Amino acid sequence: MSKVVLITGGSSGLGESIGEFLHNKGFIVYGTSRNPERILNSVFPLVALDVRDTASIKAAVAKIISISGRLDIVINNAGVGITGPLEEIPSVEIKNNFEINLFGPIEVMKAALPQMRSQNAGLIINITSIAGYMGLPYRGVYSASKGALELITEAIRMEVKSFGVHITNVAPGDFATNIAAGRYHAPVIAGSAYEIPYGNTLKMMDEHVDSGSNPNEMAEAIYRIIQYKEPKVHYKVGVFMQKFSIVLKRILPDKVYEKMLMNHYKL
Repeated sequence: MSKVVLITGGSSGLGESIGEFLHNKGFIVYGTSRNPERILNSVFPLVALDVRDTASIKAAVAKIISISGRLDIVINNAGVGITGPLEEIPSVEIKNNFEINLFGPIEVMKAALPQMRSQNAGLIINITSIAGYMGLPYRGVYSASKGALELITEAIRMEVKSFGVHITNVAPGDFATNIAAGRYHAPVIAGSAYEIPYGNTLKMMDEHVDSGSNPNEMAEAIYRIIQYKEPKVHYKVGVFMQKFSIVLKRILPDKVYEKMLMNHYKL
């Protein structure tokens, strides 16, 4: 029997690539979008879901279960980037980022878990970020929201393991997607104390995304993880140096690692 998969944020970027890959492998895939009626070329059905709206999350999960009779895999992929000097990012944008990157995935898990517990089986994959393993300059809010999701996953996977439900993190590095276009950029303010260093860092971040890996690599990694009977707590997907940066953070003194990051960002 084909497994039923729900992918949040499945209308573009990594979510679309993962959904198409799994669809072609024979999975029953449902993606989500805030406005699915605007997406005309999806190879799998899209349901309306806004991760900032708990009612829409519950309605989407209920709709998929009513159609398919079960829910085997949830991929919490919906997320948004944010950049800027912490001092200059509006508080409303910081809160919005946490609503999408942290509280939304939590609500999706809460909506899916009753069905998975009743099945005594299920897999939830939370898409985090390698940036969630370290505080990056001008990406501190993004790092914090993704890092918090990593820790939430560590905790909840222990809470639900006895119900036959597995939860894991997958932290991607830079992939060539449209995430930069959807990211909130605090404006580079002329005359600001941060004008030059933030402006230069912003250009560097966009270049990293533009030259990022093929999203199909992420899709293939997700497919492999689905095959495991006992998924690990954490997976990292990206080029060697991005993954190695996490190892360096573990072994280097804090100030040495901080200096390495500052040199990288030319700060």
